[in-house]
Amino acid sequence: MARMIDNQYTQMREIKIYAKENDVPIMNDEGIDFLTTFVIKHQINNVLEIGTAIGFSAISMALANPKLKITTVERDEARYLEAVKNIKKFDLEDRITILFNDALEIKLDEEFDLIFIDAAKGQNQRFFEKFEKLLTQDGFIITDNMKFHGYVDKELSEIKSHNLRGLVRKIKEYRQFLKDNEEYETKFYDDIGDGVAVSTRRQ
Repeated sequence: MARMIDNQYTQMREIKIYAKENDVPIMNDEGIDFLTTFVIKHQINNVLEIGTAIGFSAISMALANPKLKITTVERDEARYLEAVKNIKKFDLEDRITILFNDALEIKLDEEFDLIFIDAAKGQNQRFFEKFEKLLTQDGFIITDNMKFHGYVDKELSEIKSHNLRGLVRKIKEYRQFLKDNEEYETKFYDDIGDGVAVSTRRQ
């Protein structure tokens, strides 16, 4: 058992190194600790992840809960292939189903205890509106990168890059969408990782 845990630690470290060397955005340690602790605390057993990247968060959640099953969607082919390889390394092919597709075009009909949004930040609201119908009654929607490296705290006029300014505007609009949503209550954990939002249906 100890050797298996050591191997898993080494493999996860290799994934983090690959992500850094290849500019693949993955959750930082604080963010992934929050996510995996959340999965355990709330006994999450069925997850939809929007944005696989190279499989780091899906693998982390699966290792945290041996009963957990994950459907994860990735549209970038290189990242998808790397994720497939990583998932196989951990022998998690039977618990993590990875779909190579654009999440906005995919059709799913099963229900999920948790929907984790960690893909194109400018599409967060569209992801939320498309997939919230698949959420169980007491389920959760978690969105990562709500602070976006601190840029969300800045005035848009302070951001020189046109593309970055547009992206930050979208995230600000999404934050407001969550605050104004009459069907969902959202808690913002701006001091955790890159900012995390947890949304639940209003009772």
